[in-house]
Amino acid sequence: MPKYASERPVTHSAEEMFALVANIEDYPKFVPLCQALVVRGHSKEGDREIVVADMTVAYGPVRETFTTRVTLYRPGHTIAASYLDGPFRHLDSSWSFVSTGEKSCTVHFAIDYEFRSRSLGLLMGSVFDTAFRKFAGAFEARADAVYGRGA
Repeated sequence: MPKYASERPVTHSAEEMFALVANIEDYPKFVPLCQALVVRGHSKEGDREIVVADMTVAYGPVRETFTTRVTLYRPGHTIAASYLDGPFRHLDSSWSFVSTGEKSCTVHFAIDYEFRSRSLGLLMGSVFDTAFRKFAGAFEARADAVYGRGA
């Protein structure tokens, strides 16, 4: 069961980074392996926004689509995605953004996943591992492009 976690200081506010990660519709523009993303629906549960989305990832000839339930909690600057359907046995990821100043925060990212098929896991496992290790950097680069290079 592969797991990955990172903690990264960035020169953007917690609110800016939360908004950037919460804007899942833009993922195909900059997230490694993300070829397409389709939002199925939005709802509210108290102070949380729920988004159900299909993400298609592709590497070479391999293309897989999976569905997640993304929970956005703006007051706590946290985002959690839980797996609903697709090629995984399970997939859970989380983001949190801890303010360290007016224009800085620490970004925490963690993911835990396992492919349903052993052969797909062998084929895509190292590719996914490499991509997940690049996620935080991809989001920071996107923040620099959207908000301007941090101080």
